[in-house]
Amino acid sequence: MTGLILRLAGPLQSSGERGVFHYRDTCAFPTRSQLIGMFAAAQGRPREHALAPYPHLQAPGATTAPSHRDLTFTIRIDEPGTPYRDYHTVGGGYPREQGIHTGEGTRRERAKATLISHRDYLTGAVFTIAVQGPDPLISHIAETLEQPRFGLFLGRRACLPDEPLVLNTHTPDPITELLTRTPLTRTRIPTPTGTHLPTTFVWEHPPPNTDPTTPPDRETTSEPVNLTRHARRHLPRPLWMTTEHLPAHLHAGPRPIDTLTTYVHGEPA
Repeated sequence: MTGLILRLAGPLQSSGERGVFHYRDTCAFPTRSQLIGMFAAAQGRPREHALAPYPHLQAPGATTAPSHRDLTFTIRIDEPGTPYRDYHTVGGGYPREQGIHTGEGTRRERAKATLISHRDYLTGAVFTIAVQGPDPLISHIAETLEQPRFGLFLGRRACLPDEPLVLNTHTPDPITELLTRTPLTRTRIPTPTGTHLPTTFVWEHPPPNTDPTTPPDRETTSEPVNLTRHARRHLPRPLWMTTEHLPAHLHAGPRPIDTLTTYVHGEPA
């Protein structure tokens, strides 16, 4: 098991949990389904094959091929962002013969032609994510994220990621990287006397140095079973949340791109 480090940042992000057409919510951090969908897009996989195993990555002697179920995510919330709700209208202003269909196949009446929806986003959020899994699968994900087949986005097509997206393509201990080495992008500058930065972590397994029987803090419906448009289905997944006190020197400073570039190239900070 090895890992890679990702940084999800951009003007807008949205990770839906329970959204329907008229209201599209967003989780406070990236969901498992969103990340697996992004990996599938990078690999050029259509929705109907997005969750298929990877037989060409099966290790000699292994009985099964690696799949998305072998991946574990740990999320560090560098900057939680600000919630933003967008007001959408669909179908208004068109002649009835070009309007939206009803469930019976007819067209909606002109007075009811416009459908209204609200869509939630996070603005200015930054998340640093450790992805752990079998070495061949991790290497494949890292390679395709750096040269994606399909466009990558942070939950919705309007949400484009900032660079750099991939911070570390191969690390034997990505959790330690998040805790001790990976730069922290945060608007608020530490005080001159501050030695630690309280930072929220989201774990898919009981956090290190805790009782493994510790109950989860919340449950999210983010384990993808089917990602096709008309048969989308997810299962619940437990999550643990902690506050870790990171060393203040991890703060990326007023120009994070400089510190991140140094980290990506493996140069001394």
